[in-house]
Amino acid sequence: MQYLLLVYTDDTLIDALPEGEADDMMRTCLKHADELQADGKLLGFQQLEAPSTARSVRIRDGRATVTDGPFAETKEVLAGFNLVEADSLEEAVRMAREFPWARAGCIEVRPVRDAEAVRRRVGA
Repeated sequence: MQYLLLVYTDDTLIDALPEGEADDMMRTCLKHADELQADGKLLGFQQLEAPSTARSVRIRDGRATVTDGPFAETKEVLAGFNLVEADSLEEAVRMAREFPWARAGCIEVRPVRDAEAVRRRVGA
């Protein structure tokens, strides 16, 4: 089964790290990603640019509005994602625990819905 590991980071925690530690964490993260890819467990990953570069699109009553960035009442922002193949939720959580960004934010583990099953269910 596929799981999406959503990486949230808190710039306050990252800025408080000793000099060079964030780069060390990134090297560890990339090495871990390489190992997971070699094992066939990591299907893809990407980092995201800062929230200040984002736009949020909403359609209400047929009218679209576009606003700058996400404005959440949280210090943690979505920084990237990893798409993994795991035999269980427990295995996906174990993988998430190995990413260093859990120390400077949060790794949310979400099962990926089977889009083909949904397609069959709704007749699309």
